[in-house]
Amino acid sequence: MDGLGEELRGELLRPGDPNYDERRAVWNGMIDRRPALIVRAMGASDVIATVNFAREQNVVLAVRGGGHNIAGNAVCDGGVMLDLSAMRSVRVDPAAQAARVEPGATLGDFDHEAQAFGLATPTGINSTTGVAGLTLGGGFGWLTRRYGMTVDNLRSVDIVTADGELRHASEAENSDLFWGIRGGGGNFGVVTSFEFDLHEVGPEILSGPIVYAGDDAREVIRHVRDFNEDAPDECAVWIVLRAAPPLPFLPETVHGVGVVLVVTFYAGDIDDGKAVLAPLREYGDPIADAVGPHQYAAFQQSFDPLLTEGARNYWKSHNFSDLSDDAIDTAVEYAADLPSPLSEIFFGQLGGEMACVPSDATAYPHRDAEYAMNVHTRWEDPAMDDDCIAWSREFFDAMAPYATGGVYVNFISEDEGEEALAYADNRDRLADIKADYDPTNLFRMNQNVEPAR
Repeated sequence: MDGLGEELRGELLRPGDPNYDERRAVWNGMIDRRPALIVRAMGASDVIATVNFAREQNVVLAVRGGGHNIAGNAVCDGGVMLDLSAMRSVRVDPAAQAARVEPGATLGDFDHEAQAFGLATPTGINSTTGVAGLTLGGGFGWLTRRYGMTVDNLRSVDIVTADGELRHASEAENSDLFWGIRGGGGNFGVVTSFEFDLHEVGPEILSGPIVYAGDDAREVIRHVRDFNEDAPDECAVWIVLRAAPPLPFLPETVHGVGVVLVVTFYAGDIDDGKAVLAPLREYGDPIADAVGPHQYAAFQQSFDPLLTEGARNYWKSHNFSDLSDDAIDTAVEYAADLPSPLSEIFFGQLGGEMACVPSDATAYPHRDAEYAMNVHTRWEDPAMDDDCIAWSREFFDAMAPYATGGVYVNFISEDEGEEALAYADNRDRLADIKADYDPTNLFRMNQNVEPAR
């Protein structure tokens, strides 16, 4: 695999080189792979050179952005790992309310720059998440009900396709490719620049959790479900079932004890938000209420301590058009028997503006989902692997009768056929686009769509 180094501005690493083990490590501690080469790209020219090299040498190519990559597809054994994490520029145009973001940027990088102008776009809920992977899978978070999904706010991309060409894709140019990358994952190339719409958000917003005892979970979740049915689009309320983490506003007596967190967010006037959220805050007998004005960028970091790198992770997901009583009862039952203190189940509220987009307008198809559930199983001891994975699969199967049949592509941990559920009715069109831009399936280290011909 010689001949690549002289074409690069960035760093080329081989096994045995200093920093090789550091560079090949990814966020999920279960993933331990050894690429033959690691390219730490500094710009589009490095990406083009690496894609051409992998295609011409017929070697496996893995692409790493700036974030989590739960499935571990960012690194491969024996092939080339293209590491984009050094490409993390964010350039904001406040007059145009737009941003140009490189693929190694995290949500924290994006928020830091955009919030300097009181602007944001819908992304995820952890600042350590990578912008690239989140966007290519669809992207949802606190602002989704108000402003749509991340892909709904994507204006254009620059992307290196399998033939080594740098293409611009938007609604007006290479529109089929632009359709495919908005929810089709990394199947079509390596995005070197994302252009996003921005919206006025914050810098101070009303948000925070209300925490209840796990014994009250059934009644609390039913109350939240009923509240959410009529809540305005500015309001997003998520539900988390887990052992109480050592948060500063929780008494030490409940640390490690099962709780339900009702996490609130209001994307509008704070006084209006207080009135809207009052029925939640006045309900029951909470352990703690930490709802209040927070800096938007700081709130985006509030769950980061629960998602530090290096732990072992195995995730599953379901979409729901509603949360039935039986679905709630099943989730609460399994939450009482979480396989590790770090594991959790969350239900993220969707709908709102996201649901106004037709299911075939972008590659992301699940516009009917009112909730996305993440079975977020997380542990540290490798001896627990079998038990934690088995628990996750069992819970996933138990919730299936109440779900829509769709899953979120960014929450898939391994190749078990779930990608068919993630792409749903848009899969055939994705396969056609794949055949046009990547007929040999060079970009296959992902939730893969095989070329149609």
